[in-house]
Amino acid sequence: MENLLQGLRAAGEETRLRLLVLCGHSELTVSELTQILGQSQPRVSRHLKLLCDAGLLDRYQEGSWVFYRLSAKHNASLLARTLVDLVPEEDPIVSRDLDRLEVVKKARIMAAEEYFRENAVRWNEIRSLHVSEEAVEEALVTLTKGHKIIDFLDIGTGTGRMLELFGPKVTHAIGVDSSREMLSFARSAIEDAGLRNCQVRLADMYNLPFIAQSQDAIVIHQVLHYAEDPAVAIREAARLLRGDGILAIVDFAPHTLDSLRTEHAHRHMGFDEDSIRAYCTDAGLEPEDFRVLKGDPLTVNIWTAVPAAVTQSKGAVAS
Repeated sequence: MENLLQGLRAAGEETRLRLLVLCGHSELTVSELTQILGQSQPRVSRHLKLLCDAGLLDRYQEGSWVFYRLSAKHNASLLARTLVDLVPEEDPIVSRDLDRLEVVKKARIMAAEEYFRENAVRWNEIRSLHVSEEAVEEALVTLTKGHKIIDFLDIGTGTGRMLELFGPKVTHAIGVDSSREMLSFARSAIEDAGLRNCQVRLADMYNLPFIAQSQDAIVIHQVLHYAEDPAVAIREAARLLRGDGILAIVDFAPHTLDSLRTEHAHRHMGFDEDSIRAYCTDAGLEPEDFRVLKGDPLTVNIWTAVPAAVTQSKGAVAS
């Protein structure tokens, strides 16, 4: 009861309630919130601290930037979302805040689109060499269909496409990337799609900021060919999987396109079936399905793996 009362007390002030509403619509920095509210940064920061202390908001670092969003903790999240939904958007003050929020979001989108335009030629060139993204996505959804997914993690989220694909099917989804520019693009994409259950984080795939066994499904989509050490990345993903979770890896089959290494910073010229299976086994995972999507000249492979203990227990029941 005390946590509930603390949350209600924290939200029971006009500026803090306005902040709660804004963070319920978007992940925002202090400077963005200051711009929208027209208040001083120290004052806004004090209100944000109270909301964080009460568990209604989460604060997280992204390089030198700090973002705020509604809490992801279950009880606090329920209270925060309920309070946001109770505030009428047609209220004059709230309506003005949301109009200013749209201005902030449009500025973000413009910056993200500029980055995308600068890199679109590179991405489109690679896409033209393999099977359609639609075929890859359809296969991914099919391979993960039998698993109940509450918490979903996309490692190397890039443009956030995996969040757009899986977000409507799961309860919570997080995309991580080491590029702030890509996170800006992904953040805009999930906000445009209205996916309030999705968020993005700046993170290192070798040292992810999540507790062990916290994810039901993890996707590593076209990322490992950039990795200095794919085995370590897979071990880190395995650490985060719950006992009945699933890991899906999408990457190229072995190829001879040197231009991908010299012009697109690929560290690996694709992976054969056995190499990823071996990485998974070494990480304590049991390889499950393997799918080949033939392309010209690039073929896309999809591997799935589950914690080995689950496979063993299934075998024991079957025998």
